Parts: sequence; C-alpha cells; structure tokens
Amino acid sequence: MAPKKAGRPPSDETMTDRLFVRVNKETLDKLNECTQELELSRSDVVRKGIDMVHESLKR
Repeated sequence: MAPKKAGRPPSDETMTDRLFVRVNKETLDKLNECTQELELSRSDVVRKGIDMVHESLKR
C-alpha cells in the first residue's frame, strides 16, 4: 500500500496559474487597506476586483 501523503487535501478549485503585477506605493497601500477592512487575502481582493470589473463590462 502506498504511504499516506501529508498536507492539505486537494481543493475542488485548484488555482495553478500565477499572475505577477507591479504596482506603485499608493496602489499597494490601497490594496493593504482593503485586505484589512475586508479581512481577506491580497489574492482574494484582486479576484473580487477582477469579478467587479468583469460584471461592469456585461452591463
């Protein structure tokens, strides 16, 4: 029998693609403020922002 692997169980939504973005200090400060207010990670805030822009394009 194969040995049991340690670590997190696989997620239903695997995120394999990475995106690297360069920002200025002002934008980074805004992002950090959003993460604190919403209690989300930077990645989650960016994903929400992309969803919001995408939705506005559909209108």
